[in-house]
Amino acid sequence: MKVLVLNCGSSSIKYQLLDMTNEPDLLAKGLLERIGLKDSELGHQAKGKEKVKWVKEIPDHTEGIDWILQTLVDKDHGVLTSLNEISAVGHRVAHGGENFTQSALITEQTKKDIEACIELAPLHNPANLKGILAMEKLLPGVPMVAVFDTSFHQTMPPEAYMYAIPYEYYEKYKIRRYAFHGTSHKYVAQKACKILGWDFSNVNIITCHLGNGASVAAIKQGKSIDSSMGFTPVEGLMMGTGVGDIDAGVLLFLMDKENLDCNGINNVINKKSGVLGISGVSMDMRDLHNAMKEGNKRAELALKMYAYRVKKYIGAYAAALGGVDLIIFTGGIGENDFDIRQWSCEGLEYMGVKFDYNKNYGVKGKDAIISADDSKVTVMAVTTNEELVIANDTVSIVKSKSTVN
Repeated sequence: MKVLVLNCGSSSIKYQLLDMTNEPDLLAKGLLERIGLKDSELGHQAKGKEKVKWVKEIPDHTEGIDWILQTLVDKDHGVLTSLNEISAVGHRVAHGGENFTQSALITEQTKKDIEACIELAPLHNPANLKGILAMEKLLPGVPMVAVFDTSFHQTMPPEAYMYAIPYEYYEKYKIRRYAFHGTSHKYVAQKACKILGWDFSNVNIITCHLGNGASVAAIKQGKSIDSSMGFTPVEGLMMGTGVGDIDAGVLLFLMDKENLDCNGINNVINKKSGVLGISGVSMDMRDLHNAMKEGNKRAELALKMYAYRVKKYIGAYAAALGGVDLIIFTGGIGENDFDIRQWSCEGLEYMGVKFDYNKNYGVKGKDAIISADDSKVTVMAVTTNEELVIANDTVSIVKSKSTVN
């Protein structure tokens, strides 16, 4: 069974084609960028072949996905003899609101529910929906599944997800903490337990998904009970360009002093803040480490602030869980930045973390235990694969539908 996984952004489409017949086999992957802009670029790599890039004008997602599909059957760079080999399509959808506690087969009602969540995720859900509608045109009749960033966190209790604002705003607008990166948090937690030979439903885990977007989750016996992102992905950790936790009064103050409207302050907190805003150098941690080595104090401050906030959430969630068995670092930064992992764990000896600096040093892009053998709390770096989760859920739901029918 071959599954195409699509992750559609506002001007991009990330994709993977996997053969899920036996063990998952990645046949091809790629990224189409600059949709609707001049010189759209498709980077594509088929299994066993060199990566290739092409540039041409792609005005919308439908033409973009059609280009991807034609590439998959291309005689030189493709891996399929016919598009009929694609048995199902899995879509990443950012926001499922309270409607979806798990992945779902895409039906007319599913599409309406995704559309209803657009005001909760105006930057992401419209693009996700475009991908779904485009695939319906290009591969009519092929079953599709939506996998939601928010669904894993729907097990959070009300005391964790509610905000201390008038309750009527929750009733009227569903303002609450939804949390994101759920696909990644769930995947790495289950993967780590499998590596360790542990029962996922019988341990307490803190997962740190650290990338340009970043979040921490508290997982108690297989269920998410809290996570740092909130109503939107802005809340929580300091990020590449995102502000993370901030006194709401600061925003009102800045709007007054800088004469900013809603769009203006939104631009500040989403695009001008985070490690970029503090360092003035870059949103890329590699650039900040290089700048720090050259004596740039603001770059050093940005890195230390980032790690300090991760540490604070680890401590808070250890308390919420009533103790922790496993701490996981994942995402582009979590998997590759051994300094951030070290700084985030320094000072956690009181809660049973005995960090092994030698094990940690140099670990990049692989699964590894980075705590000492006698540490009461195991600390790991674990590589994530959200596309594989989407493919697995797609196969499971499509097969269950076939069985029912």
